[in-house]
Amino acid sequence: MPTPLNKKKLSGFTQLLLATAIAGVAGYVITWLVPRQVGFSAYASFAIFWSLLFFIVSALSGIQQEVTRATRPRTDQTLRARHQSVAFGAGTAVITFAVIVATAPAWVNTVFPINSWQLVWPLAAGAASYVLVAVLGGSLYGVSQWSALFWLICVEATLRFVAIAVALIFTSDIVALAWTIAAPYTLTLLVLWPRMTRSLAGKSELDVSLYRLCGNISRTIVAAASMGLMVSGFPFVLGLASVGEPAALLGLLILAVTLTRAPLIVVMMALQSYLIIHFRDLGDAVGARVFKIIGLLGALAVALALVGWWLGPVVFEFLFPGELVPEGWLLAVLVASSALMGALCVTSPALLASSRHTVYSVGWLLAAATTVVCLLLPLDLVAKTVLSLLAGPISGLLVHGSYLAIARRQSGVLSQS
Repeated sequence: MPTPLNKKKLSGFTQLLLATAIAGVAGYVITWLVPRQVGFSAYASFAIFWSLLFFIVSALSGIQQEVTRATRPRTDQTLRARHQSVAFGAGTAVITFAVIVATAPAWVNTVFPINSWQLVWPLAAGAASYVLVAVLGGSLYGVSQWSALFWLICVEATLRFVAIAVALIFTSDIVALAWTIAAPYTLTLLVLWPRMTRSLAGKSELDVSLYRLCGNISRTIVAAASMGLMVSGFPFVLGLASVGEPAALLGLLILAVTLTRAPLIVVMMALQSYLIIHFRDLGDAVGARVFKIIGLLGALAVALALVGWWLGPVVFEFLFPGELVPEGWLLAVLVASSALMGALCVTSPALLASSRHTVYSVGWLLAAATTVVCLLLPLDLVAKTVLSLLAGPISGLLVHGSYLAIARRQSGVLSQS
């Protein structure tokens, strides 16, 4: 019979899945709406800004993951730890904005050759605002405030969808669309801050010092940046590695990668903090649960890959009339690659829950390095894209999976002795 704690976790899981579904549908509609409105060639420029912002956001999501792991229900009557989290978030937001603006002269003309500095400001503002969202979200996860998290996820995604949809009625200007992508982080904080602070007031504390928190976050950010490079940042990196390629082909590949991989990857990434809490309470049973979830992901991916091979080209032709159409085998492979990334998104919270930050980081760093190396190989654009999407996560899984398998076996030996 489920205990009250298990019922609470099940309720939280359901709310997070619903919020992720709402955010995913909003993201899908945006991904359909923008290229349909502006065409694949212009969409490539839009997608590169979107990708770079969310690559930075993915890196900064390491803040949320570690704040989640470190935040516990309060056991004393002080608010010291909560104040530390707020101070850390505000300081890191300012530093993030300053670093992006200060380093922009070195990369702006390469990354944004057309609009240059006009795109730096929404990039810096969006990234800095997300830091505060990450600290807030991590604190809410740590004390299992599922309803507040539901609204945090839904409001941000809905605001972005509404902003882009309204903007496209009046303009297809990339700079204007860039602000509609970045602004919802700030708007979400303004809308929800009073409700969120009531959810946290006097209820949370950290299980580490601020110094230790910063040290752990530095490692999770490195790993999260590697994750971001392979997911949100992949179109950005692909664009850098595809100089001279036809813009329409690049736009098609970016769109195909985004649409086919999202169903599995978006859900698994959205559940990272939830899985940290889940695995944190499992003890020695973590390894068995990890491999069971990965098995389910694999079975689901096979089914989705077959559907993609069969119906994918027809759906693309219907959604984007007059544009290039990807072949069925390509869509099937892209779906399969999403299962590999999904598996990494299962092993990662399992390692973080056990405070295995080094193994976690090494796995993601190796995966990201493999991805980049594959993109630099002298192959045609489609071949190196497919190779990078498969080889990258496989290399990371070898690190994470090997450690978890060894730890599981050692745990079994100890339990028998």
